[in-house]
Amino acid sequence: MSTTAPAGTAAPPQQPPSTTPAAPRRRRSLTRGGGLFVLPFLVLFALFLVWPVVQGLWMSLTDASLSLRDTEFVGFANYTEAFGDPDVWSSLGNTVFFTVISCVPLVLVALAMALLVHSGLAGQWVWRLAYFAPYLLPVTVVTLIWTWLYQPDIGLGNQLLTSLGMEPVGWLSDESVAMWSVAALTVWWTVGFNFLLYLAALQSLPVTYDEAAALDGAGAWRRLWSVTLPQLRHTTVLVAMLQVLASLKVFDQIYILTKGGPNGSTRPILEYVYDVGFTGYRLGYASAVSYIFFAIVIVVSVMQLRLFRQEG
Repeated sequence: MSTTAPAGTAAPPQQPPSTTPAAPRRRRSLTRGGGLFVLPFLVLFALFLVWPVVQGLWMSLTDASLSLRDTEFVGFANYTEAFGDPDVWSSLGNTVFFTVISCVPLVLVALAMALLVHSGLAGQWVWRLAYFAPYLLPVTVVTLIWTWLYQPDIGLGNQLLTSLGMEPVGWLSDESVAMWSVAALTVWWTVGFNFLLYLAALQSLPVTYDEAAALDGAGAWRRLWSVTLPQLRHTTVLVAMLQVLASLKVFDQIYILTKGGPNGSTRPILEYVYDVGFTGYRLGYASAVSYIFFAIVIVVSVMQLRLFRQEG
């Protein structure tokens, strides 16, 4: 029997071969291959971050100590003690105070430096190197430099004051001055990073708005306040968020420069955790204090995100 189509009748179109079964197999193979690539990171993430967090949380519920092998479960006793510990609140207050007095100049000084460089000063590479070079120094070198500057007798700070007829200052021995001295060191050391962020933002701004304002007769200050600064709002938000989180975690420069002195006036919360855990051997209590501080940092971060999202 013939299956040839009659004359004048179009042959039915041939259906392309179905690829439906092969597509899921390809997707599964891609997913399996991607999982293999991600697996080393997940193993390291779980080993060096997730497990220490879980272990530290369990330790905060025990009386773990460096001097005792056996530990007992104490529940929330460490947390109850921490909330009633005046040293916790004083060190936390020092941390907040340092954050306030360091974040404001770190934002404003970085912005001023970026505006000066962006304005077209001669020797651009010299200015950029001078502003960013301190950020590349390790904390030990920075604290050594500033320890000599803060020397009561031969330090440059007091020599300048005495040359102006003023009394010398105990930069690191006066309780009312010590934290300001640490903040000055921190601003000099870390402002270069914020300067780069602002400079990159300025270089990416469109020049059409500034040119239009200049054609309308706006002066340099008016263009700065009404055109340039509003366009830097998102960069300012980013710099402020990064700086607040970094300042809350301050430890290195204070520990090397003052070790929390004088009389605990510069001791931040992280140094108190270190002192309790590794000097007082109370690992369980130190873990509880650190998790309280961790919760505070999370709350501050969420508040910042919501505030800046509403601003946006």
